[in-house]
Amino acid sequence: MDVVRLPGPCPTSPDGCAVTIGAYDGVHLGHRAVIATVRERGAARGLPTTVVTFDRHPAMVVRPETAPRLLTDLEQKLELLEDTGVERAVVIHFDEQRASEEAADFVDEVLVGQLGTRLVVVGDDFHFGRGRRGNVALLRQLGEREGFEVAGLDLVGADGLPAEADRDRVSSTAIRHLLTAGSLDQANAWLGRPHEVRGVVKPGDKRGRTLGFPTANVAVPGDILLPADGIYAGWYERPDGTVHPTAMSLGRRPTFYQEAHASLLECHLLDFDGDLYEEPAHVRFVARLRGERRFESVEALVEQMDLDVREARKRLDHP
Repeated sequence: MDVVRLPGPCPTSPDGCAVTIGAYDGVHLGHRAVIATVRERGAARGLPTTVVTFDRHPAMVVRPETAPRLLTDLEQKLELLEDTGVERAVVIHFDEQRASEEAADFVDEVLVGQLGTRLVVVGDDFHFGRGRRGNVALLRQLGEREGFEVAGLDLVGADGLPAEADRDRVSSTAIRHLLTAGSLDQANAWLGRPHEVRGVVKPGDKRGRTLGFPTANVAVPGDILLPADGIYAGWYERPDGTVHPTAMSLGRRPTFYQEAHASLLECHLLDFDGDLYEEPAHVRFVARLRGERRFESVEALVEQMDLDVREARKRLDHP
């Protein structure tokens, strides 16, 4: 997949292209349904497929005080988009100037002037441009003038078919709610993969080693969404591509601290002994084992940690 960043050079296909536009946070099943449709319709017309997205979530610029935490950073989003089979991703730098751009000007500049768009496929709730005044109806109106076709698709459910009710619609917002509520299974089902966060291993208080369960403390950027506090089973990927089964604690360690300013992600790699400090890590949440709780003694905590590791092995099918 070619990646083009705007502003910057943007080679235009002689015959134009089929385009879909959006934040595409999470690249979940709903996104994949849209991309599958634009690829199918583009192929029927001999058009390469382009995903137009942004280098940050537009809400981070338009309403930073209420901007959502992200399901994917830009690097992971591009990796997931490549997995869908699209030929090109156009990443637009989103700043205050872009946020104040009128919808029609965005169409003229990007879709027509830089991409030579012949087909646009978006969800039927798509909005864009200043004040979110652009929508599918406006795209169709502009498409008639500029010579591109527009398809607005119903949002889909987990089965990939149009959802009958809003509560069944797969969306980034719905997945965020599921994760923060502790409903990991449904969130992963709607993502079509385990929820993944990325960070760097930083030194901690090294208490896990004294308890017999050494952990890698993964510092996740604050704009990335962590699931609800609790104990999880998952997978831990190192920079060399090796993947290790892991039991994870995400929380504020109430057995040792009355208050903690933020949740800490601690990963105990099963059957592993090595130095992970300052390494980047990809951590995938496969199963939620239990919620976080305070124990009356260290001995009781260690006993429960042993049970948690056994359960993690079972969930990951790792003897």
